[in-house]
Amino acid sequence: MMESKTLVVAVEPGLQARPASEFVQKANNFASEIFLEKGSRRVNAKSIMGLLSLAIASGETITLSGEGADSEVAIETLATYLSNATNVVEH
Repeated sequence: MMESKTLVVAVEPGLQARPASEFVQKANNFASEIFLEKGSRRVNAKSIMGLLSLAIASGETITLSGEGADSEVAIETLATYLSNATNVVEH
């Protein structure tokens, strides 16, 4: 069954470099297929290049979706990471 959740990205400055890398590492901890959608584009959430290609900024709305045995836990974990404004990268 496909799980999905729509949320506003709170991570500053968005899913660039380090936050994107951390997100992909978290996504790769799960067996399920996980996707991230922004507008009409959908990428594999386990792909750093795919994620960076979406250029997701803080405050943008995205949809996480997943399919597999642990997809519910995966979506919740990743949504929590993206929704947490304390995941701020210091420059």
